[in-house]
Amino acid sequence: MFTEQDIYLFKEGRHFNLYRHLGAQVITHGGVRGTYFGVWAPNAQSVAVMGDFNYWNHRTHELNPRSDGSGIWEGYVSRAMPGQNYKFHIRSRFNNYQVDKGDPFAFFWETSPKTASKIWKMDYTWKDDQWMEKRGEINRLDRPLAIYEMHLGSWKRDPGDPSRFLTYLELADTLPAYLSQMGYTHVEFLPICEHPFYGSWGYQALGFFAPSSRYGTPQDFMQLIDRLHQHDIGVILDWVPSHFPTDEYGLGYFDGTHLYEHMDPRKGFHPDWKSFIFNYGRNEVVNFLISSALFWLDKYHIDGLRLDAVASMLYLDYSREDGEWIPNEFSGRENLEAIEFLKLLNSAVYRNFPDTQTFAEESTSWPMVSKPTYVGGLGFGYKWNMGWMNDTLSYMENDPIHRRFHHNQMTFSIWYAYSENFILPLSHDEVVHGKGSLLNKMPGDSWQKFANLRLLLGYMYAHPGKKLTFMGTEFGQWSEWDHDQSLDWHLLDIEPHQQLMQWMKRLNHFYRNNSQFHELDFSQEGFAWIDCHDADNSVLSFLRYSSKANPILVLANFTPVPRPEYRLGVPGPGPWKEVLNSDWLEFGGSGVANSDPLPAENISFHGYSHSLCLCLPPLSIVYLETS
Repeated sequence: MFTEQDIYLFKEGRHFNLYRHLGAQVITHGGVRGTYFGVWAPNAQSVAVMGDFNYWNHRTHELNPRSDGSGIWEGYVSRAMPGQNYKFHIRSRFNNYQVDKGDPFAFFWETSPKTASKIWKMDYTWKDDQWMEKRGEINRLDRPLAIYEMHLGSWKRDPGDPSRFLTYLELADTLPAYLSQMGYTHVEFLPICEHPFYGSWGYQALGFFAPSSRYGTPQDFMQLIDRLHQHDIGVILDWVPSHFPTDEYGLGYFDGTHLYEHMDPRKGFHPDWKSFIFNYGRNEVVNFLISSALFWLDKYHIDGLRLDAVASMLYLDYSREDGEWIPNEFSGRENLEAIEFLKLLNSAVYRNFPDTQTFAEESTSWPMVSKPTYVGGLGFGYKWNMGWMNDTLSYMENDPIHRRFHHNQMTFSIWYAYSENFILPLSHDEVVHGKGSLLNKMPGDSWQKFANLRLLLGYMYAHPGKKLTFMGTEFGQWSEWDHDQSLDWHLLDIEPHQQLMQWMKRLNHFYRNNSQFHELDFSQEGFAWIDCHDADNSVLSFLRYSSKANPILVLANFTPVPRPEYRLGVPGPGPWKEVLNSDWLEFGGSGVANSDPLPAENISFHGYSHSLCLCLPPLSIVYLETS
C-alpha cells in the first residue's frame, strides 16, 4: 500500500492523503477480497488486529513492521469484510504496556459507549455535480455568506420519542428545504467526528475520519451533504485539531508512549478541557491532522472547515499560570510548531481544494489570521470576530436608557473591521452555560425583547462581515440551548415567533440579493458613516456601498422612543425609499414606517450636500435605497 515516495513524504511530514493508505483498506489481493490493515506504532513490540473475523483473538493475525523505519505495521486479512468490528492489540516495548486501540484512521465506529472501529467502504455515487462546478464562485470573499450553525442531535428529535435523534437520512428529508426557504447560504455542523461523550457536542473527538454513528452510516451522511448541495446549501464542518480526549481506546499513549500528544503535560495536556494536546512538532502527527482535513473535503465534498479554539493552539501559556508552561526557543509565549502547522494546513487546503474556505475561531488580537501565508499570515479564509460579538451583546443587554453611555461599543468595531476577513458570530457559545437565549438576553417586556432581537439581527446583517447565527435564533427560542432536547418548534404556533422567523427569512434574502451588504465587506470602500456620534439618541446611521448598485442607507434606533422628524445627511437628492424596516407590522413591530419615497432636501447635514427628514421607529433598523 506504500511506495518509497509515500514513505519519504510520511517521514517528512508532507503526506496528506494517508486515509488512502493506513487504517482498514478493503482490497482484492491474489484474487481474494479482504482487508489491508496499517497502523503507525513506532514504539510497539508487536501489533495484532483482532475483530469479528477472528473471534477477537489477538494472537492469530499479527501485523508486520515495515523495514524502512517508518514505524508502520501492516498486514492483510482475507476474512476481514466490510461491516465487521476490529481493534489493534498493541504491546509496547516499554513497561510491559498492552492495550486494545481503535483505529485512528477508521472510516466508521461503533456507537458509543461501544468502542470498536468498523471496516467500511467509502463507495457513494454523488449527484451534486452542478454545485461542485459553481461552488468556487459561491465561496468567494465578495459573495454573501449567511451561515446556520446547528447541532445535529438537538435541532429536531422524533416527536414520538424525544430521546431519539433524527438520522442523517431523516435530516436529509427536511433540513435542505428548510435552509433554502429561510435563505441561508451555508450550514455549519458542530463537530460530527466520532466522539465518546455526546455531551461534549463533538468537541472531544477521537474518530478524525468518521462521522458519528449516532446518526447513521458514512453514506447516510454523504447523502445529507448531497441533498444540501442540491438545494444550493454549502456545508461547513466544525473541526477540532486543538485537542483530543484521554479515553484509553483512543489516540492517547497509543503505543505505550506519548505518540500523538506532547510528553510534557505543560505542552501536552489542556487544563480546562482535561484533554491531550497534539504534538504539532511531530511530522507524523502533522500528516495525521492534515490528512483528516483533506479527507472531509475529498470524500465528503465538504465546502469549508471551521477550526475550533485556535487561540489555545497559538499560545503556549493559554489558560496557564506562570510556571505551568514552557517558553519557545526565543523565550516567547508563541507556539511556533502550532503556527507552522496552521500555515501548512491552510496552504494544503487551498492548494488541493481552492474552491473551499477555512475559518478560524480565534479570540485574541493575533495579527493576519485571515491573510495568505505568502505575506506572513496564518492563511485562513476567515476569522470569527469575537470582539464585535462581545461588544454588541454587551451593549444590547443594557436597558435602552443606559445605552447612550456605551455608544462606543457599537462604533468601535468599524475601526478594525478591515484588518481581517471577519465572520460576525452569534454562535452556540452565547446561548449555553447559564447565558440564556438571545431573546432572553434582550431587555424589556416581551414586545421589546422581540423588537431588540430584530434590531440586533438587522444591525448584524448591515455591518461589514459575513453572518453566522445558531439554530433557534431564527424563531426566538426562549430557553438556552440544551443538547439533550429538540429546539422548541412549538413556539411557531405563537404569532411573535412566526413574525420573527419572517424577519429572519426576509433578512437573509435581502442580504443575498443586495450586493451592497456583501461585495465590499473587506474594503473600506464598502462602508461610510453618516453619523456615529448620536449617543444621546442611541442612533447609528451609515451607508453600505457596492460597485454594482446605489448605496443602501441604514438607520438603527436603539431606544424605544420613536423619532418622527429625524434629520440626517445623504449623498445626493434621492428620492430615498424605505425597502426594509424591522418595525413593520408583518414582523411584529408597531407599524411606524416611511411609506412614501423621501426626496432629499437641499440642506447640508453631516457633511453631505443634502439631507432627509424621516420617521425613525422605536427599537428598529431601517434600510433605504435611492433610485
